[in-house]
Amino acid sequence: MLTDRFLRDRRGVSLEAGERARLEASISETKTVDARRIIARAGDWLAQSTLLVEGIMSRYLDDRNGLRQLVAIHLPGDFVDLHAYPLKRLDHDVGTMTQVSIAIVPHVALDAITEEMPALTRKLWFATLLDAAIHRAWLFRLGRLDAVGRVAHFFCETDVRLQSAGLSDGRQFNLGLTQADVAEICGLTTVHVNRVVRHLREEGLCTFRNGKVEILDPAKLARRGQFDPSYLYIDNSKTFTSQDQRLRR
Repeated sequence: MLTDRFLRDRRGVSLEAGERARLEASISETKTVDARRIIARAGDWLAQSTLLVEGIMSRYLDDRNGLRQLVAIHLPGDFVDLHAYPLKRLDHDVGTMTQVSIAIVPHVALDAITEEMPALTRKLWFATLLDAAIHRAWLFRLGRLDAVGRVAHFFCETDVRLQSAGLSDGRQFNLGLTQADVAEICGLTTVHVNRVVRHLREEGLCTFRNGKVEILDPAKLARRGQFDPSYLYIDNSKTFTSQDQRLRR
């Protein structure tokens, strides 16, 4: 199913079989979109929302000189612009970072879900609140951590998110991004990220080569990035619980 990864293993909000089937039936079409393409522009009227099935997407703002500031990235299983359902117009652009597969859900289908399935509606609402929690962690990462901490936190967060989607074993995952992409995500220069990646490797924390991340010491990497996974609301995972306990020591 195209919706298998949506809210998978989230605490208290995983979809029931009937709810997932209803959401699946609400998909009007699927698309494959190449990397570095714009899906929605700020100010455009939107009558649909996008579920990311494969690949990585971002939300971002451009300054007056056309330079991009990322404000979020999305991974498989995320509803990228579910908040467009009530807003209709976004205040930022949405684009692909890698080649992606997406599923389109018309807002009229969400209207029907809202009227007929209040429990599923609350879970869709939870998905937007989860986006907000991740955004707050993003602000903390950029505002309070040094360069090494920012990259460490980003790798830890991405690992947990991908584990919940069944795309990481907790030790390694294919990110599919470049050091330049990580630089944009972490508010650094590409040269600085290159130094940070080398430092993390030399410290035995993790490696990042050819778009693949290997976490050598999850507990130490989490401590270096001050990463606490509780804001991701993962359900009943010994891996995340143990990591959280070690971080709090």
